[in-house]
Amino acid sequence: MATRTRINAAHIIATQNNEHRHLRDGVVVYEGDRIIHVGKSFDGEADQTIDLPHGVLTPGFINTHAHLAGSPLDKSFIEDVGPRQFYGSGLFEYLPVRGGAQDAEADVACLAFSMAELLRTGTTTIMEIGHRAPEAVEQANKVGMRLYMGLGYRSGKWLTTDGKRVSWEWDEPAGYAGMDRAIKFIEDYDGQSNDRIKGFLSPMQIDTCTEDLLRKSKEVADSMGVPIALHAAQSVNEFNEMVARHGRSPIEWLEDINFLDSNVILGHAIILAGGSWANYAGNDIEVLARTHANVAHCVWVFARRGIAMESFARYTQAGVNMTLGTDTAPQSMLEALRWAAVVSKIVDRQTGVATAADVFKAATLNGAKALNRDDLGRIEVGAKADLLIWDGDTIFMSPLRDPIKNIVYSAEAEDLNTVIIDGEIRVKDRQVLGVDTRKLALDLQAAGDRMWPEMAQYDWNGRDAEKLSPQSFPEWK
Repeated sequence: MATRTRINAAHIIATQNNEHRHLRDGVVVYEGDRIIHVGKSFDGEADQTIDLPHGVLTPGFINTHAHLAGSPLDKSFIEDVGPRQFYGSGLFEYLPVRGGAQDAEADVACLAFSMAELLRTGTTTIMEIGHRAPEAVEQANKVGMRLYMGLGYRSGKWLTTDGKRVSWEWDEPAGYAGMDRAIKFIEDYDGQSNDRIKGFLSPMQIDTCTEDLLRKSKEVADSMGVPIALHAAQSVNEFNEMVARHGRSPIEWLEDINFLDSNVILGHAIILAGGSWANYAGNDIEVLARTHANVAHCVWVFARRGIAMESFARYTQAGVNMTLGTDTAPQSMLEALRWAAVVSKIVDRQTGVATAADVFKAATLNGAKALNRDDLGRIEVGAKADLLIWDGDTIFMSPLRDPIKNIVYSAEAEDLNTVIIDGEIRVKDRQVLGVDTRKLALDLQAAGDRMWPEMAQYDWNGRDAEKLSPQSFPEWK
């Protein structure tokens, strides 16, 4: 018989009528993997009770865009650099070099590290776009993460051979073969581990996929009933290339080929017609709203290069379903929440937009909507017991009046005490259970130490790591 657990908390972010509500001095009861009661009191019996006289109970975060097998090795290499001819993007020089120099053992080290990092910062559901499917499932099962896995595939790749311009090399059969592998993964794994392992389709980038591959991918995703994710409108170079090919913005072209609807999650969608980054007339935000496409906003990967969405608040006001992802290092949903709110305020020069409530909803209810899951991202009867317990009496969370404002603007990872997924405690007293995080860090360090000396052979100009990404300060002489 399933264990029944009662949580008494000073503050609970519960859900009524598909909206979050602040329940003070309330009770949540879950049995097995499901919430069976939410309210001010509970008269039934429980096998165990957790008392949180100063604590905050919230839903777990849904992270809709990640690359777990590589992102931890972005650290200490990809910051403070970005060629102006690529409009600050690191896609065309830095990521191919990092990816080429990284070995298979490093991929696995990154996956293990990523799962722990995500849990420690509140992610309970992750959408991974990558290529290490069995290994990602293994690591997710080890820590109990709810994993949506999309094996990435494409018809070609972008590169630069001279550091001046981007070019595309095509291999269309590889794109179809990759789609077949992605479908096979879904057929083999979807529904495993009490339905914590799920699949989706992920043609990689709008500019590296043929129209036929995108159309076929959409047809298959719809027929299988799985989400489909696509990087789109993520760089000025991509935007200009798509305009050159089709005379339309990337978002307009996706609408033209009937790709956009509520089953689609667009990674980034930040360089738009009607925005200043492309300086191209139109209104792509209106297109996104009209077609009900979802956007996975990964604020930090752009903000670190001085690029800002224009703006999170404008998308939400137009009716676009905005979700949050991490994409790169650090893989922290706390950072994603904070930067999404603050950067939007800076862009709009207004304090009262992209509020704590807006971004928190993006990380919970909106993420669940994008996945067509009415049992995630909320605390209500029938929902999955994916829960976060925050200490409310810490140096960063005190004084506590509005828990969501405190979490978004002040909380640190150390304020997150406990993570529960599927009714099982996976982080307790800030420790990821069953994981030696010190070893994860050492394994990642070893992966970086192997990778950095190999970079020169993958750079178009033979530059090593020190030339590509100079140290912040010169060596002591």
